[in-house]
Amino acid sequence: RKEFPKLLFEELPSYNITYSKKPHFFMFKILSGTPRILKSVKQEFKATQKIIKKHSICGIISDNRFGVYNSNVESVFISHQINVLSGYTTSLSSKIHKEFIKNFDECWIPDFEEQFNLGGKLSHDFQLRTKIRYIGPLSRFKKTYTETTNDVLLLLSGPEPQRTLLETKLLSEFKDFENRVIMVRGVIENEQKQSRFGNILIYNFMTSSQLEETINESKIIVSRSGYTTVMDLAKLGKKAFFIPTPGQTEQEYLAKKFDLEGIAPSCKQSDFKISELEKVENFIGFNQLDSVLPEDLFDVFRVKENSLPTAISLST
Repeated sequence: RKEFPKLLFEELPSYNITYSKKPHFFMFKILSGTPRILKSVKQEFKATQKIIKKHSICGIISDNRFGVYNSNVESVFISHQINVLSGYTTSLSSKIHKEFIKNFDECWIPDFEEQFNLGGKLSHDFQLRTKIRYIGPLSRFKKTYTETTNDVLLLLSGPEPQRTLLETKLLSEFKDFENRVIMVRGVIENEQKQSRFGNILIYNFMTSSQLEETINESKIIVSRSGYTTVMDLAKLGKKAFFIPTPGQTEQEYLAKKFDLEGIAPSCKQSDFKISELEKVENFIGFNQLDSVLPEDLFDVFRVKENSLPTAISLST
């Protein structure tokens, strides 16, 4: 709503996903919440049918929302993670995921199909009955060549309680750091707030334009290894240090992948010390990546002549 105040908004039931404080309980936490998630999927499917009728929707792009589709409306599922890594249950979780995806007319994967790609086995090496299109990495940001004014940007995101645990860890480690540090807490509130903790300038959140400018002006980005963050850093060609969410197998895989490829170092949240940042100098960082959406991408939506589709944001 802050980014696009003129759009129409409809609210869907939340999956209410939370993470465990202890990494080895992560998968148990997720699995135990499966009945609640499935209930939310049924609720969001019913809500979607009402929204389609209310706004005469002619096309759907579902960002990992399993119940946002309709058999009479062209429906697209967008996800970078077709293979769902879940440890010893990877085969089962991936199979269930693909069963949901087959309800959609197409599946768009925001990655490169070629050997060089960002998602690795998350977005490659699978069989899917739904039509697949690799559309290239997506990012709202643009690269600008500007003066580096921030030595380190601490970029927080993700569900609780792990977001707060990482925030506490980073504040403790950087409290006596002499160079310029900015922290974006990733907490969306009614108003943007600033505060200071030692030499750290803290924001509760930033708008897209502010975050784009801040990342471009920062030498090193310390963040989770979530795929959206990875795509943004690749678009801006930045150096990074990754701290994957404990027990979150997707982030742990991506952090290890980029570490082995010599792109960005990483470590466990419990092992992070400010001295770990010295490793960044020995890594090449992300090359600036540009990708262009296929010209015929939206041909899947068969819009009647002289009619215009309605843009609606579906939020949790």
